[in-house]
Amino acid sequence: MSQDLYQAPDYFQLDELLTEEHILVRDAAREWVKREVSPIIEKAAQDAKFPTSIVSGLAEIGAFGPYIPEEYGGAGLDQMAYGLIMQEIERGDSGVRSTASVQSSLVMYPIWKFGSEAQKQKYLPKLASGEFLGCFGLTEPDFGSNPGGMVTNIKDMGDHYVLNGAKMWISNSPFADIAVVWAKNEQGRIKGLIVERGMKGFSTPETHNKWSLRASATGELIFDNVKIPKENILPNKDGLGAPLLCLDSARYGIAWGAIGAAMDCYDTALRYAKERVQFDKPIAGYQLQQKKLAEMITEITKAQLLTWRLGTLRNEDKATSAQISMAKRNNVEMAINIAREARQILGAMGITGEYSIMRHMMNLESVITYEGTHDIHLLITGMDITGLPAFK
Repeated sequence: MSQDLYQAPDYFQLDELLTEEHILVRDAAREWVKREVSPIIEKAAQDAKFPTSIVSGLAEIGAFGPYIPEEYGGAGLDQMAYGLIMQEIERGDSGVRSTASVQSSLVMYPIWKFGSEAQKQKYLPKLASGEFLGCFGLTEPDFGSNPGGMVTNIKDMGDHYVLNGAKMWISNSPFADIAVVWAKNEQGRIKGLIVERGMKGFSTPETHNKWSLRASATGELIFDNVKIPKENILPNKDGLGAPLLCLDSARYGIAWGAIGAAMDCYDTALRYAKERVQFDKPIAGYQLQQKKLAEMITEITKAQLLTWRLGTLRNEDKATSAQISMAKRNNVEMAINIAREARQILGAMGITGEYSIMRHMMNLESVITYEGTHDIHLLITGMDITGLPAFK
């Protein structure tokens, strides 16, 4: 088992922009990843199995709903702290960060923002502690970038609803205790509802043979005349805007998380280039390798500045959906490019499980697509600056 020698780059001394609390939270997550994730993650990815042993640790470092108020079991932290935690977890693995992102932004966030007080008291403390794990059902087999076209539906049966339909590409679904699901009512209005494991007609088949996010469990949500109590409907917001607000929170976390993956690839490549000797000197002394490394740290620094500013805007409740889309798109593209360049620096060693780079590269192929594809985020920016939608 190789030792985790990771040293986080901070070329522009951005730590000086963080509070003492931010640094404490980040460093706690960083040390936990070194201690608990790094030693097991390569095997988990090779075995295509989510390491359930880390769930309690994720809860302990505040990865589940860090911005949820303490009265509901959360840590009561700000958006900057949330981003920093996601950065450190994705430095370990994108699949592990996906589990934390879904739990925080796609399950706990909608219950906190749109749920009743009874729902908050019932679910949030158990989700924050990791006793419950959740998933988010929006994407369908025929409706990904166009979620408003969903066909999953609920019918009012008087004292309950009946839910029918299916969701696809759902992180955490195979083991989730609850699912926050979005479905159309008989008037065509999108409503959020909480589906619990064990409800008759509810199943969660796992998706196998993935080349990406192998340490994260992915599956489907199947609803066959599932009886949903009326108290399981999220009462305080409906329409497509409700799940899109959840996605804003998740995309914000991804913008930070992708930096973590990039920093890990950069740090690995830098260390290897200093140690690998060819033609009688370390390859770090050759111009082409220095070009790669210099461009990596430049792009990482730009992404760090982007997310720091976005975190500031989120804390002030000023960040727009379009700004979040830009950061998600930019930072994931940055990370995947760095992973590819870092792999080249390592040569053949870059494809082995002895180093994290190829795993990050494969994971980022999913990250660049989920929570809004790379192309759709580009069109969101285009619509924002021109006022003209290009989606139709």
